[in-house]
Amino acid sequence: MKHLILDVDPDSICDEMGVESGDFLLEINGIPMIDIFEYRINIAVEELEILIEKTDGEQWILQIEKDADEDLGLNFDGIMSPPRVCENSCIFCFVDQLPPNMRQSLYFKDDDYRLGFLYGNYISLTNISIFDIKRIISMRMSPVNISIHTTNPDLRVQMLGNQRAGAVLEYIGILAKGGISMNFQIVLCKGINDGAELDRTIADLARFIPSAVSLSVVPVGITKHRENLTNLELFDKIEATNIIVQIHNWRSRLWARYGRKFVHLADEFYILADCAVPDFGEYEDFPQLENGVGMLRLFIDDFADSINNMMPITHLDLRVSIVTGLAMNRVMTAIASILQNRFPGLIVEIIPIVNDTLGMRVTVAGLICGRDIINQLAGRDLGDLLLVPQSALKYDTDIFLDNISLYEISEKLNVQVEAVPNEGAALLKTILANAGRG
Repeated sequence: MKHLILDVDPDSICDEMGVESGDFLLEINGIPMIDIFEYRINIAVEELEILIEKTDGEQWILQIEKDADEDLGLNFDGIMSPPRVCENSCIFCFVDQLPPNMRQSLYFKDDDYRLGFLYGNYISLTNISIFDIKRIISMRMSPVNISIHTTNPDLRVQMLGNQRAGAVLEYIGILAKGGISMNFQIVLCKGINDGAELDRTIADLARFIPSAVSLSVVPVGITKHRENLTNLELFDKIEATNIIVQIHNWRSRLWARYGRKFVHLADEFYILADCAVPDFGEYEDFPQLENGVGMLRLFIDDFADSINNMMPITHLDLRVSIVTGLAMNRVMTAIASILQNRFPGLIVEIIPIVNDTLGMRVTVAGLICGRDIINQLAGRDLGDLLLVPQSALKYDTDIFLDNISLYEISEKLNVQVEAVPNEGAALLKTILANAGRG
């Protein structure tokens, strides 16, 4: 097994020994490297013998003496080996509901515990072996994020479309005994894994506290592209309210027994039920932010703290348009009212975008597509500045799900466009930084 070296850090050990971009790493101390984890463990010694293959096929043996914590300076692609592809056929899979011509990376389904440890991805434990489980424990790859959905073995096999899905509690038990912390998630599907099945799943997982750190419950996402897929329905307001009551009853019971709330609902349930999200302290350490659990509370509190601690401003000459999803329209409209009352001269317009690309049932800001912004805002007077949610962009880029860039939106709509993080303070800072442009 050989691993391509993407580049070498200048003035590093391997740079000084002539290793170059395009060379291959073959072995360390006679051991072939499985992935980046194996590599990191094996270089953490003082004496090394590494086998390198040059671009012309010549092999070099490099004898190295160094401090145990000193890096070699070699950089590889990702985890140094191809990520494991998801082998499930989940009835709720969002990737299966994507239209063509979106970002190509969106169509790849990974189910790799190594990516889970590095980037927080959730895994199903259906393509994992006892060897992998032991490796997770021995390398202390904690926490492990696991997509549960249900602990009913037969139902889990049905929901994930994988005959190996029913053994999830066995694997969780081994990880817990090995001292590995775990976060869980449930994609809640109406009439399938809700109600009594949800009660069963929470009860089964709570037995593993404190190794079980948190459990998030998120509503299934349904696009308009579900041809030949399982029929799924969205929860309505009354059903969302009942789910909130059910989960809050569990939280009270778990707090009394374990001193932990453990199970948390996605913000979407509170928005759908038209009720306030829990207070800051109810989210414990916010372990499930990436699942949309607690983001709204953090945004509201962050905005309130920032605006209340500001020095008074007599006039702010700026017209701002802010794009959001339908789900956040009510909250953002209230934010706009506060801003305009606090800053004379500031005009803020909140523009909820209908998700024509994925369908009207997709209402979250993080799934807004660039072409929908362009189509729905074309010809409108957007003022001096258009703000869009950074959560709708690919990480560390300016590209939306449909490959439209911020630059393209700015060109098409003839307005300055900026992406804003999902933070109340960041929104306020961006507006103030552009003051005086009107």
